[in-house]
Amino acid sequence: DTITAITLVALGTSLPDTFASLSAARSSKDADSCVGNITGSNSVNVFLGLGLPWFMAAVYHFSKDSVFRVEAGPLGFSVLMYSIAAIIAVTLLILRRNLAVFGKAEIGGPTSTRYLSVFILVVLWILYITLSWLQSYNIITFDF
Repeated sequence: DTITAITLVALGTSLPDTFASLSAARSSKDADSCVGNITGSNSVNVFLGLGLPWFMAAVYHFSKDSVFRVEAGPLGFSVLMYSIAAIIAVTLLILRRNLAVFGKAEIGGPTSTRYLSVFILVVLWILYITLSWLQSYNIITFDF
């Protein structure tokens, strides 16, 4: 269930936004609107996809005078791994914007550094999926 949630469901909710970002990147001189669209749409997916059901459950349990408790399970580890990957990805974007070797742009620039950036981001995603899968099936353990 965890792997389905972080791969297939994420793909299904983000694929339409990918085409919107592609259109924004092609129609503007810089990629600011594209990067803003990507981060904004993913934030909305997370905040509404997690926040709204949990809020509704909390209101329901409050009205029934019961306690709403969600066991963290492997969620803490996944959030930690995601946060580390996000920090690395944002650092990469900052470097791409400020260093001439990257063409001073988040998207585009010299071909070699563009492919290097794609490689880094894909490796981060694969590591996140793999480590989350290993944690969810108790192959590796990480307790908080």
